[in-house]
Amino acid sequence: MDTRVAIVTGGASGIGRAVVELLAAEGYRLAVADRPGGDGQALADRVGGLFVGADLAQRAACRQVVDAALARFGRVDVLVNNAGYQYIDAIERFDEDRWDDMLAVMLTAPFLLTRYAWPSMKAGGWGRVVNIGSIHSLRASPFKSAYVAAKHGLLGLTRTAALEGGPQGITVNLIAPAYVRTPLVEQQIADQARTRGIPAEDVIAQVMLEPTVIKRLIEPAEVAELVRFLCSDAAATMTGSVYEMALGWTAR
Repeated sequence: MDTRVAIVTGGASGIGRAVVELLAAEGYRLAVADRPGGDGQALADRVGGLFVGADLAQRAACRQVVDAALARFGRVDVLVNNAGYQYIDAIERFDEDRWDDMLAVMLTAPFLLTRYAWPSMKAGGWGRVVNIGSIHSLRASPFKSAYVAAKHGLLGLTRTAALEGGPQGITVNLIAPAYVRTPLVEQQIADQARTRGIPAEDVIAQVMLEPTVIKRLIEPAEVAELVRFLCSDAAATMTGSVYEMALGWTAR
């Protein structure tokens, strides 16, 4: 293949980092987008890519990410919308500003990034958008109103964009994993323990893994492998689809 260019948001850690490392090994040129500071610059340097420090809750930052990739590489072929975070609380106590911020990062930003990268993909007659959703794109859990709303919305965006992108050679898909072993999930464990008033180890066994039949957390590298496949020419017929990594959660 020609050397393709991929933008990965939330690329400095967890799933995003695993995706960056795997796509770099496959020969992609990478734009790593994450909050300023942290490990993003070091990771981008290590894979010979570009780091863009950006708060994706700000609309101008979404434009900045795509413009920086275009300025550096001249094109964008792949967009992996991975950035996100969790805020755990009951609806009656939920911080309204957090609601706005979470939907901005996890739903509005993927829309804007897709919109800004779209012309480059269309011009090339080839593109891949992979949205990192969640089992909560398909199922709800208590104390996660904004997260579940955003992930459900991301599924709707995925399907709509797939309908529009198909004639242009652009595929759009969503990966829906259960709990992945990331720093974000480690924080969730602590938050759930506080909210539910139970020990952290019980959160994993009684909350996170209770609905599953495979009783383990998913590794970031496993999600990255599915991203790699969906970005390949072998996945050209696959669009508008949800790829569950649900550990059997939805089989019930």
